[in-house]
Amino acid sequence: MGLSASLAFAKSDTPTVAKLPLEHVADVPLPGRATRFDYESGDPARNLLFVAHLGDGEVVAFDMSAGRVVATIPEVEEVHGVLVVPELARVFASATGTNEVVAIDEKTLKIIARTPGGSYPDGMAYAPAVHKLYVSDEAGNTETVIDTTTNQRVATIALGGEVGNTQYDPVSQHIFVNVQTRRQLIEIDPEKDAIVARIDLPGAKGNHGLLIVPELHLAFVACEGNDRLLVLDMRTMRVSQSFDVGGGPDVLAFDSSDRTIYVASESGTVSMFKADGMRVTKVAEGALGPNAHVVYVDGKTRRSYFPLKSVEGHPMLRIMAPR
Repeated sequence: MGLSASLAFAKSDTPTVAKLPLEHVADVPLPGRATRFDYESGDPARNLLFVAHLGDGEVVAFDMSAGRVVATIPEVEEVHGVLVVPELARVFASATGTNEVVAIDEKTLKIIARTPGGSYPDGMAYAPAVHKLYVSDEAGNTETVIDTTTNQRVATIALGGEVGNTQYDPVSQHIFVNVQTRRQLIEIDPEKDAIVARIDLPGAKGNHGLLIVPELHLAFVACEGNDRLLVLDMRTMRVSQSFDVGGGPDVLAFDSSDRTIYVASESGTVSMFKADGMRVTKVAEGALGPNAHVVYVDGKTRRSYFPLKSVEGHPMLRIMAPR
């Protein structure tokens, strides 16, 4: 079933995007109850998008080419983070309800391993050279390190504060982690599993969301405590710019074709920025949908995907495209 036939949506459901350079492609029904969604991660080569349905304790697998749900993976209690690692054909999901990291075979869409993930596992990043997964333990104030060849926890790194999202930087081959109560970004060397730098983030409050764009040599930090987006120059490790964004900014995404950064917020507002060299400019902001705090951009089609917990009482995947 193609996107054009996926759903006839009511006029009242149509997003108000007059202030955004996006057009509404479709609303596709998602399975389960109208409960909270969290992170999502895509594998463009396999046309698969994986969405954490936190409130239902399952991961939803969505075929972006066919425009339909192909599977749900249950028993991932209170799933927050989800990360596809295509080279391993694995999907990792942080099950906060059982404090585990769940490994899913991307081909069979079956759970193959469960590993202790700390006291509140959340965001994740993969360091390919050392075959390790790094997991934010938000409440435990640590980073959990998992060897993906054995699915065993091999290290726990104390960070000294409440942990936000985790990202891998392919330029330095290091892991970066938000520590939101310290208003810092922590740099970890995966070879040693040791902290090598603590980077202060002036203007941050509740720095939770994180996106590293290696081709720009920039990192983007979403601060949910004061509704700000910070731009960090990865060459100097200094905050170079700061912007107002929608209330409760959370997940960020990057469209490399025209260097557009998306910031999705709990308020339902999406803010869009463009990078010209090292300079970032805010280009648009508008309402996308209720609780539209998660976004993924498919690099092939440039379509953006927003899981919404309730559109007229039903969970939906809202799909947008550049005008």
